[in-house]
Amino acid sequence: MKFSAFLRSVLLCLCLLPGISAAQQTILVFGDSLSAAYGIPRESGWVNLLQQELQRSHPQYRVINASITGETSTGGLRRLPAVLNQHKPGIIIIELGANDGLRGAPVKDIAANISALIEQSHKAGAKVLLLGMQLPPNYGASYTVPFKALYPKLARKYHVTLVPFLLEGITPEQFQADNLHPVAQGQPRIMRNVMQKLQPLL
Repeated sequence: MKFSAFLRSVLLCLCLLPGISAAQQTILVFGDSLSAAYGIPRESGWVNLLQQELQRSHPQYRVINASITGETSTGGLRRLPAVLNQHKPGIIIIELGANDGLRGAPVKDIAANISALIEQSHKAGAKVLLLGMQLPPNYGASYTVPFKALYPKLARKYHVTLVPFLLEGITPEQFQADNLHPVAQGQPRIMRNVMQKLQPLL
């Protein structure tokens, strides 16, 4: 009887220690302006909506948004080690590459950077959800087609879960004047696109 009480006390203390199982409960969103709620109230962005959804369905998870407007895959690669060390996520959602593409960076360089992001995330013990992106058609098929293809190729190579296109289902009127960033009304659809693929990882 005394031993059982002692064991229960030990287990309770372990559960209360800072950092115990924290990695399994943190989802890190690592992206650019599409995830940083550019041009809309931050609380209206899809990342905040995802946190609200998880509070209802999987309250053991918290969402950390480490997205920065204007971020490229190169910049993300420089930032990621410190961010992983700080938050120790169990799941990381990678949403990068669009800014590289808009600047015309070589597709092979974008793929190499995102590959390194995935490898670093796996090395840190995190599951990866990769968010696919596409470019406007005025960039030309010779560039937009291989750009679009790099995401499924990397998902197959590293056996990670993929959202084929983050903005799937967003209608023309749901974009801001720049035709790149969805307005607040489009954010719930983005959240559902992500949640559908995130669900099996939880």
